[in-house]
Amino acid sequence: MSNISVQEEYAPNSICFGCGPSNKEGLQIESYRIEGGLEMDFVCEEKHQAFPGVINGGILGSLIDCHGNWTAAMAIMDENGWDKPQCTVTAQYEVKLKRPTPFGTKLNLKSRVLGVQKDRAEVIIELKADGKTCATGRGLFVAVKEGHPAYHRWH
Repeated sequence: MSNISVQEEYAPNSICFGCGPSNKEGLQIESYRIEGGLEMDFVCEEKHQAFPGVINGGILGSLIDCHGNWTAAMAIMDENGWDKPQCTVTAQYEVKLKRPTPFGTKLNLKSRVLGVQKDRAEVIIELKADGKTCATGRGLFVAVKEGHPAYHRWH
């Protein structure tokens, strides 16, 4: 994996709750390029629990959503031969919670691109803890054009 996350490289001033490097109250995920997608590790805090020992599903959804969004942004950038990604937003995503996600262990998320077009990509994400799949996600993420409220959010 690279030394710098895609979030830090391309959107260091982002305030997104899930992936914004400048949101000190957020999750501040760090996703790194791998072949065909991105990978990240994350360690939850006590406040991320739904009940003792188990991570809240909404936190898992945020991890999956933001990691998937960045996977799409990188794929769209590569598909178009751009030097930097255009801001992408979530058009739709789903999360399947397969088993309780334990607190106190490092989570690993790997994503891969199912399909990419000029302005959108479909992505799947797998979230594991202790080598076991705890959740999966699938989403469609779209690059926005000027005039969209999110257009300048990474700059």
